[in-house]
Amino acid sequence: MEREVQDSDGITWSCLQAFSGLSDNSEALDAAQVKGEPDTYWVVCTPSGGAQSVRLKLQGDWEKEYSDEALLREIKTHQ
Repeated sequence: MEREVQDSDGITWSCLQAFSGLSDNSEALDAAQVKGEPDTYWVVCTPSGGAQSVRLKLQGDWEKEYSDEALLREIKTHQ
């Protein structure tokens, strides 16, 4: 599942769980899971502008549980 958030500079960030393109959903979840950290997944956020993509470690059902503000804080922290 993809999620988009917009920051205060007007940049739209598209966030997608790593390996989400794999055909088998359970295989994709296994591949995206951070090794040694239960219920933690790699998520890649790509900006609409010239900034560089960021790779985040997010907990659980991040698509629904993280507010836009929390997701943007994570992005800013890892830029």
